[in-house]
Amino acid sequence: MELPARESMDFDVVVVGAGPAGLATAIRLKQRAAEQGSDISVVVVEKGSEVGAHILSGAVIDPIGLDRLLPDWRSDPDCPLKTQVTRDEFLYLGPAGGVRMPNLFMPRLMNNHGNFVGSLGDLTRYLGRQAEALGVEVYPGFAAAEVLTDDEGRVTGIATGDMGIARNGEQKSDFTRGMELRGRYTIFAEGARGHLTKQVIARYDLAKSCDHQKWGIGIKELWEVRPEHHVPGLVRHSMGWPLPNNAGGGSWLYHFGENLVSVGFVVHLNYENPTLSPFEEFQRFKTHPHIRGVFEGAKRIGYGARAIVEGGWQSVPRLSFPGGCLVGDAAGFVNVPRIKGSHNAILSGILCADHLTAALAEGRAQDELASYEEAWRSSEIGYDLKRVRNIKPLWSRYGTATGVMLGGLDMWLTELFGWSPFGTLKHGKPDYECLKPLAEVKPIAYPKPDGVLTFDKLSSVFLSNTNHEEDQPVHLKVKDMALQKRSEHDVYGGPSQRYCPAGVYEWIEEGGTARFQINAQNCVHCKTCDIKDPNQNITWVAPEGGGGPNYISL
Repeated sequence: MELPARESMDFDVVVVGAGPAGLATAIRLKQRAAEQGSDISVVVVEKGSEVGAHILSGAVIDPIGLDRLLPDWRSDPDCPLKTQVTRDEFLYLGPAGGVRMPNLFMPRLMNNHGNFVGSLGDLTRYLGRQAEALGVEVYPGFAAAEVLTDDEGRVTGIATGDMGIARNGEQKSDFTRGMELRGRYTIFAEGARGHLTKQVIARYDLAKSCDHQKWGIGIKELWEVRPEHHVPGLVRHSMGWPLPNNAGGGSWLYHFGENLVSVGFVVHLNYENPTLSPFEEFQRFKTHPHIRGVFEGAKRIGYGARAIVEGGWQSVPRLSFPGGCLVGDAAGFVNVPRIKGSHNAILSGILCADHLTAALAEGRAQDELASYEEAWRSSEIGYDLKRVRNIKPLWSRYGTATGVMLGGLDMWLTELFGWSPFGTLKHGKPDYECLKPLAEVKPIAYPKPDGVLTFDKLSSVFLSNTNHEEDQPVHLKVKDMALQKRSEHDVYGGPSQRYCPAGVYEWIEEGGTARFQINAQNCVHCKTCDIKDPNQNITWVAPEGGGGPNYISL
C-alpha cells in the first residue's frame, strides 16, 4: 500500500532528544536570539512519553554547565537540585571487607565537594519547562525515526515514526503518518548509542580519525531508606568486589532528598566471560557488609538501566557534518573516572548553540558547522576529557587493581604537570570482540534473589514503568537469525540473556533445538544488545513514540 505524504514543519533548528544536551542547545539559542533582538525557531523532539521519562543517571552533578546556562538556578524554587555533597568516600572492596582510600590521596578532579546530588530526570524536566517558557516547541512522545537529506547529501531534518502499525507490518485503524521536521540545522542529542546518531556517524564517516568507542552499562535502583540510615549529601564510590579483576566497573551510593538513596553499578562492556551478568553483579554488590546496612527496613521504589559512553577524548567522533552536529552523550562527552557527563552535555549544548547563532545570523543553512568541531577540544569539555584520557585504557589493559593505581598516578601527573608518561593510549579491541567462547571460561553461578535486598529482572522492570504498545513491529532487529543460533548461542552460550538488564532475550529449548525469543515489551532502551552482541547482529531502533520506560526521579 502506498503511504500518504507526510506533513512537514520548518524550523531554524531541529533538536533530536530532550536530554540535558538537547535542551541546553535549545535554551541557549533562545537566549542568544533574545540578546540580539531576533527570533530563532527551535523544536525539540523526544521519544519518551514526557521530558525526563527516559533520563537515568547516578547522579552527582557538577554545576558548571547549569551555572553557565541558567545563572539564577540556585535561587529558583522550581529547580529540583537541592542537596549539595557533604561527604565524599571511595572504597576498594573485597569479598568481606574493604579499604577506604584517604581523600588526601585522591586527585583533586575526583573531589565532589561543590557538586549536587539529585535526579537528572527531574532536572531535565526543569530544563524542559525553562525551554518552553522561552518559546521552544517541545514534542514528547514522538520518536525520530529517519534522517532526512537533500540531493547533495546534506541533513535537512528528521521524520518522526509512523504510528499505528501492527506487528505484521500492516496499518491498524489508528494509523498515523509521521511528520517531517525540517531545519536549517539538525542537532542530534539522542544520548548514548542513539540509532540515528549511529547512522549519521556511518554516513559521514565521522569516526574515521578517532579510536573506536567504548561502553559500559549502568544499572540503578532508587530506595527510600529509614531516616537513621540517611546521610544527606553522602557520596560513596567503590571498585573491586563482586567483579573479578579482569572485569572493570564500580558502584555508587548517593544520599539525597527526603530519605532517598540512589544506588547503582557500572560494568564496562569489554568483559570476557559470556556468563557474566551485570544485573546479577549489581544484586550481589548490595549484599556486601559495607553496603547492605543502608537498606535495612528500606523500600525499593525505582529501577532502570542505560549504556554509558566510555571512550573519552580519543574516541570522540567529528562533531559536525553537512546540516548538523552532535552534542552530549551522542558525541561521547562522559568523564569516566568521575562518572559524570551531564555537565559536559550542557556545556556542549551551549557551545553548539553559540556557533549555530552565528551561522544563522549569516543566513547559512545545511552547511557544516566546522567552527564547533574546531572549538570543543580547547573548551572546558576538552580540558575535562583530556586529563583523564588514559584512565579507561589503563583499567582495561592492567585490570582493576593495578589499573586504578596507574590511573591515579596518571591523573596526579596530568593535574600537577600537565604531562602523562603514557601519552595518549589506545583502547584495544571494540567491546563486542572481547567475549570468549563459552568453552574457554568458567561459568558464573549467581544466588537466587531474596526479594528483600536482591531481586529478579522482571520485578525490577515493573518498577521502571516500562510500557510498549504490544501490537507493533519488534524494535530489536536481528539481521541473521541463523547466525544468532550458530554463534551467539552455540559458541558463546547466549550472553544476550545475561547482559540485558530487562529480560528481553531468552533462548528457549523446543523439540531439541533452541529458539531465540525477544520480549520487546520489557526493553528499557539501554542499547546494550546493540553494543555487546559478539556479531553485531542486533540493531536497536526506536519503537513507537512514547514507548519504553517512564522513570520517576531517576
